[in-house]
Amino acid sequence: MKLTFLGAARNVTGSCTLIETNDHRILIDCGYFQERKFQDRNWDDFPVDPASIDLILMTHAHLDHCGLLPRWVAKGFRGDILATSATKDIIAIILRDSARIQQEDMRQKQKRHLRQGKKARFGYDPLYTVDDAEHAIGALRAVPFYEAIELFKGVRACWYEAGHILGAGSIRLEVEEAGTTKSVLFSGDIGRSDMPLLRDPTSPPGADTLVIESTYGNRTHAPKEDIPGQLADIINSTHEMGGNLIIPSFAVERTQDLFYHFTELLSAKRIPHTMVFLDSPMAVRVTDVFRKHKELFDDETMALLESGHHPCNFSGLKMAKSRDQSKAINQIKGTICVIAGSGMCTGGRIKHHLLSNISREESTILFVGYQAEGTLGRHILSGPEEVRIMGQMCPVKARIAQINGFSGHADQTELKHWMSGLDPQPQKILINHGEEKVAMGFASDLAEETGAECYAPEYRETLEL
Repeated sequence: MKLTFLGAARNVTGSCTLIETNDHRILIDCGYFQERKFQDRNWDDFPVDPASIDLILMTHAHLDHCGLLPRWVAKGFRGDILATSATKDIIAIILRDSARIQQEDMRQKQKRHLRQGKKARFGYDPLYTVDDAEHAIGALRAVPFYEAIELFKGVRACWYEAGHILGAGSIRLEVEEAGTTKSVLFSGDIGRSDMPLLRDPTSPPGADTLVIESTYGNRTHAPKEDIPGQLADIINSTHEMGGNLIIPSFAVERTQDLFYHFTELLSAKRIPHTMVFLDSPMAVRVTDVFRKHKELFDDETMALLESGHHPCNFSGLKMAKSRDQSKAINQIKGTICVIAGSGMCTGGRIKHHLLSNISREESTILFVGYQAEGTLGRHILSGPEEVRIMGQMCPVKARIAQINGFSGHADQTELKHWMSGLDPQPQKILINHGEEKVAMGFASDLAEETGAECYAPEYRETLEL
């Protein structure tokens, strides 16, 4: 059995791992590269023929894990794509939105380049189309948590709750070859304990080899961070200044976490009544998926539901679905809050709201999620005097704030705690989904603590198990 790391290898995004057995080829995830310096990889020819891939297994529905599925399908993949029921529902939303953005961005880029006399490196065809996305969606098949699925004779897979976002799972794979059984556990993205909405991550049975994420493999989150208190302070101070609160947010999980806290703060009268606009058709649809899959909620959220309150509904929440509704938001006088994607400011409607507010001293730009290296969000957080947004240079005068406690990723301590529950402990640990220094440092740290063989594979590196 061989593993080839086709993405998220000494970088954060683009998760994709190829598993080759004697008889089959399987992909774990199929993600989009979001860091600016790696985005050209989205256009690269695949190192294997997509038609030779038998199955794709999905850990969860974030774009950096599912965003290249339509491209693999367009290039010849014809197998099934297996995911948990909630992941399946959210992937369908993510891919349709991504394809629409791909097509619209290329149309706008072509117009802009015609005016500027420029030429696009990869031409003006989108990475994939809405039709490509629909073909990928048609290949999705739902699988349950905690039930071993026989993929092929001698090849089994089982999904375990990872707590990262709704429907997220770790995948444990067993392969029988030459009279022996080998096992590989893919952590996917591990969530945190005691977070709103979802149950805590589950430690699956151990495996011979562990492939583990390392997004926060070199740090620990601040202890007992008072997320509601920080959010209330930012909302209240922005309201006093008379500006707008602009929150770049991921459509999946982070937006719904924000709703949960807004509901709690409004109920406790810790913030003034404020119009909150969710300016993301995708996030609106994802919120509907949250309403559908309440079986994945934790005990506290179930108690809230039983009391007649839903964490995704509160007074003052407005859903902006159309482009005209989105444009009208910036005409409103007085303090409002706008939650829009993308969460790293790499595209979507958030750019329009940044353009209207980042040069206003009275407004606040609040980041509540991880900002990958090379993204606009990471650049804004670095404290520049001006930034380029939609081709315009804008002075940065707004207050730039960040609440780290929202992170949906386990930190170093939490990752090690999750690993400690694996029985048996892995003999080999492969680290992915982390910036190069972080992944390599985490590998060194784990090798010293566990005595296992630990390594952070390079992009497109193949390892034999």
